[in-house]
Amino acid sequence: MTDTRIYLASRSPRRRELLTQIGVHFELLMFREPPRHDHEVNEDEHPGETPEVYVQRVALAKAEHALRLLAHRHVPPRPVLAADTTLDCGGGVVGKPRNEADAMGILGRLSGTTHRVLTSVVVADATRTEQVLSVSEVRFRTLDADEIARYVRSGEPMDKAGAYGIQGRAAMFIEEIRGSHSGIVGLPLCETAQLLKHFGFKL
Repeated sequence: MTDTRIYLASRSPRRRELLTQIGVHFELLMFREPPRHDHEVNEDEHPGETPEVYVQRVALAKAEHALRLLAHRHVPPRPVLAADTTLDCGGGVVGKPRNEADAMGILGRLSGTTHRVLTSVVVADATRTEQVLSVSEVRFRTLDADEIARYVRSGEPMDKAGAYGIQGRAAMFIEEIRGSHSGIVGLPLCETAQLLKHFGFKL
């Protein structure tokens, strides 16, 4: 293929860094508002929805909305990449914290336990859509209230699913991971590279 760029439908700086790490060139496709405030990309949970179904639905909705925006903007056709990350803690969806109190509550729940991190990646163009799901396990050591409070005051948890960033200060909380480190950060690079290869990219 002659055009080796994609459109990245994500506000996440971590996803931008990860794509750059594997040599993927991209242009940002920004929604007018963060996806959780956009009625076409509804991040509210549906009744009875499992974390697997939830994260795949939201990632697919982001990709479909991005394709609609591209059609309206009359820009060069390229594949779109969208992704969503959530945590499964005891069978429930754990997304980004609403505020500092919520972040402290989430981290308290994760303390001393193992949870799953699910990241769904979608690559789509006008003719087809492909999707993968990366599932990893993360075990936290037991945290005390003071270190949770200090971490929350740092501001790092506030824009991250599960109220922590494994690539940041929260690395000191983590005893063990099983699965994809990059998937826990927000974009599983092995699976993402395979998807892009299906669309003709040589990585």
